Amino acid sequence: MTFLTYPRHIQEYLEKKGINIGDKVRITKDKVEYTGILMPRIELGDVNCLVVKLENGYNIGIKFDKNVRIKLLKKGKPIEFKPSKIKLKMDLTKPTVSILGTGGTLASRVEYKTGAVFPTFSPADLLISFPKLKEIANIKGRKLFDLFSEDITPEHWKIIAREAAKEIKVGNDGIVLMHGTDTLHYTSAALSFMLQNLPIPVVLVGAQRSSDRGSSDNEMNLLSAVITAANSNLAEVCVCMHGSESDDFCYVHSGVRVRKMHTSRRDTFRSINVLPFAKVWYLEKRIEYLRDDFRKRGKRKLKLDLKINPNVGLIYFHPGMKPELIETLGKFYDGIVIAATGLGHVSVNPTNDRFAKSLLPALKSLIDSGIPVVIVPQTLYGRINLNVYLTGRLLSQVGVIGHGCDWLPEVALVKLMFVLGHTTDMKKIREMMLTNMVGEISERSESIHFLV
Repeated sequence: MTFLTYPRHIQEYLEKKGINIGDKVRITKDKVEYTGILMPRIELGDVNCLVVKLENGYNIGIKFDKNVRIKLLKKGKPIEFKPSKIKLKMDLTKPTVSILGTGGTLASRVEYKTGAVFPTFSPADLLISFPKLKEIANIKGRKLFDLFSEDITPEHWKIIAREAAKEIKVGNDGIVLMHGTDTLHYTSAALSFMLQNLPIPVVLVGAQRSSDRGSSDNEMNLLSAVITAANSNLAEVCVCMHGSESDDFCYVHSGVRVRKMHTSRRDTFRSINVLPFAKVWYLEKRIEYLRDDFRKRGKRKLKLDLKINPNVGLIYFHPGMKPELIETLGKFYDGIVIAATGLGHVSVNPTNDRFAKSLLPALKSLIDSGIPVVIVPQTLYGRINLNVYLTGRLLSQVGVIGHGCDWLPEVALVKLMFVLGHTTDMKKIREMMLTNMVGEISERSESIHFLV
């Protein structure tokens, strides 16, 4: 067995002794003996720390050095997760929800004999981990892949959309997609454009904290997502996550108006420039709608549109940005999204200051060569207005796209991929980008949205 979790010198020592993870061992250090099961190293722990589960059930760490002696007491079985073989019965009085997995913190189950955490995805395993699911709906489940969300690409978006379409076609009442939180809002945006004319809700959900932590948000988030998929009147791609730091309710956000806003808080996801669609009070299984301007559940034929061009880049303007950087982007991308300051500004140096560098010639060159440039607000809240200042008017003159839009940077990125998958005509690109397709551009930005 190869020990990927321990450094090489420890691996070599264990292999010399014929010891594997999962074996019962006696470790002696400084005349003190510890007996238990050798565990994998904790991911964020000291690489030179041996982890042992004692006979009383507690895990301890023992610093490995020249004074450590380890004796094999009993060979153990490999630490592995065994899927449940329980057969589930369908309750015809309940809706049916299909849960699809892509990986992430939510899709895990603790194996309590060892304390190890494993991905889980059969319907029976989901019901073992989250028994309250059966009170809400009949549960179907399958894993599409098991990836960290930062490893998900536009090609994975196509797979997810195609598999979601299959689940819609067979007549499920709702779909839940388990997804890592870091890029969840990119995927929700992509599915919003790819899954058109939805008849049922497609709900993305994740967790900030894993199932082996007391503060885990996985159960509440998943239950709320399933309630939304099973019982809401929505027929939208949406995101369901904690609405506060307490375990009281989840928000249901539009898939194109949501963003992860904090690295670790459980209520990290916020709707930007709009209200969430709804609150889900999961203990009461109650949905409180905050808006009514959404597509309603109903009988309609889904249109699956997977035509995207992933060759689009997103860059953030910053003071001192070099025009040469902008000039090189055309070598790598077919479209560019620039997160600009204020109302949509980058350096154009209209006063010919000797230190300032204008990006205008480089941007014009890109656009003239057929590469669209889209402007989005770094501020997130508010909208682009290229008519207020000279900088904006000059950018407008060279043909940047974005005036009047309050889209999010990630959503504009995904939308430009989608648009470029359908046309390379600059006039048509502009027209499609400035058209509100799935709620990504709102008519008005209310100040109240900034305070929510």
